[in-house]
Order: sequence, then structure tokens, then C-alpha cells
Amino acid sequence: MTITLDLSAVVLPDRHPVTAFLDDVRAAERAGVRTVWTYDHLTWPRLADGPWYGAVPLLAAAAVSTERVRLGTLVASPNFRHPVPFAKELMTLDQLTGGRLELGVGVGTEGHDAQVLGGVPLSRAERADRFAEWLAMLDRLLREPVATIDGTWFRAVDAHQLPGCLQQPRLPFTVAATGPRALRLAARHGSAWVTYGPFGADVGPDEWFAAVAGQSRRLTEALEVEGRAPAELRRSVLLGLEVAWPFESRERYRDALGRLADCGMSEVAVHWPRPDGRGVPEAAMSFVRDAHGL
Repeated sequence: MTITLDLSAVVLPDRHPVTAFLDDVRAAERAGVRTVWTYDHLTWPRLADGPWYGAVPLLAAAAVSTERVRLGTLVASPNFRHPVPFAKELMTLDQLTGGRLELGVGVGTEGHDAQVLGGVPLSRAERADRFAEWLAMLDRLLREPVATIDGTWFRAVDAHQLPGCLQQPRLPFTVAATGPRALRLAARHGSAWVTYGPFGADVGPDEWFAAVAGQSRRLTEALEVEGRAPAELRRSVLLGLEVAWPFESRERYRDALGRLADCGMSEVAVHWPRPDGRGVPEAAMSFVRDAHGL
């Protein structure tokens, strides 16, 4: 039996030289994945001592090196992204891709991306407030030709977005969310929702699936509050680098897809195979693709 969940891939921006990143993106496109995502960080603790490139120029290069696959960030945050210049970059990328851009967004952690600019550390509540304003401002900037917005965290004065996004009314947002407030923002602004499961928790498969199911259920409740139908949002799950058990065998992966489908998920994102062994094992890619009908 072929599971109907879409397959997407994450290609980290540390691939060096840059041509190696583009080779992986093109390989993922040939494999038939729906979207190629890349991390939007300035560095990443696990790979802090090696090369790490910027997500926006990498996606621009990928835009002119591919034809079909969708491309996006997983995830951008207000830690170092001001909505005005970022909206201009996103509009440009949407034009470069021919309308294939996806914007994955999240609140941002307290890690290096939040510290590198030397700002004052924020509480969890403050980061949530900032994210809500940032996301609403991006939503408006990408819809309106010219906007002036006076916020608590960010301001926009006569910000122009001409010619605007190719995708209308704007490019789609995929909102990373697990808590009640972020799920409400996903329900309000999102075309899709993405979860990593129980973030930071060292749990077994049963507990992991239970957490994903609970998050998906709470998203449905948030959509009802926002007056949207449950089917209006794509529901994606990223199988993180620490989630290795689905790739142990063909049967284990198919079982995982079935359980995710039961949770209401519509898309699975995996880390593309890497020379350092992180990501999907190369030997598993054939049965991963087969399980998605690719």
C-alpha cells in the first residue's frame, strides 16, 4: 500500500562548496520531493565550527537551478530578521522561483541567533509577543504594495513591495508551533503547520506519536476558533536528526507513515542524506521514496 503523505527534504546550508548544496537540491528535485527546505540560522550549534551559508542567497541560487520543486526556509524567525528587508527578499525570491517559494517561520530560540546581534535577552512571553507582531507584519507587507505599520517591536514607514509576490495574495506561510499561542498564529496566518514533535524530549516512538497527535488535535481546535476548516492547513512533520527509528527498515518507515496519517499529517520532511552520516541513511532512501509513491 502506498501512503499518500507528501515527502519533502531538508538540505542544510553547510554544504561546501556551495555547488554541493545545489547538487543536493537538484537530486531531491529529481527524486520527486514536494519541497526542499533549508535552515535559516546564522550558525547551528552542532556544526558551529564548519562552513555555514546564508539561506536567502542559497535559495536564490536554487531558484535558478531548479524547475519544479518548491523551496523554503525551515524556519525563519525574528531573532535576526527585520520584517521590512526580509519581506523584500521574500518577494524577490518568489519572483525568482516562479511562484515556488514557501516561508517556514517560528518564534526563534534563545540560542546564538538571538545573541549574535548583542540584544537584551527576552523572556518566553516577550519572544511570543515579538513573533506575533513580526508574523502579522510580514503578512501585511507581502500583501500590500505600500504599507506603514507602527508596532511595539518593529516599524515600517512607506515600505514598498512592488511588484509584489507572484503567488497571490502572498506566498504561503508554514508556521512551526506546538504551544497554544503559536498554534493560534498558525491557524490565523498559515497555509501549513509544521512540528518537530515533542521538541527537546528524549522519548520513545509511542510517546512521540502521541505528542504529534495531541499537537494536531490542538491545531484543529485553534482553526475552529479562527473560523477555518481543519483541512485548510497542510500538516507537516519534520523527522529530526535525532529521530532515527523510522529508517531502521522498510516496514518501520511504512508503519510511521501510517501512524502519522492517523494523526492528520499530510507531509513528512526528512533530512537529505549527507556525507557525514547525518540525515536519512543512503540505504534507506529507496524505501522512503517507494513509501511515498516516488
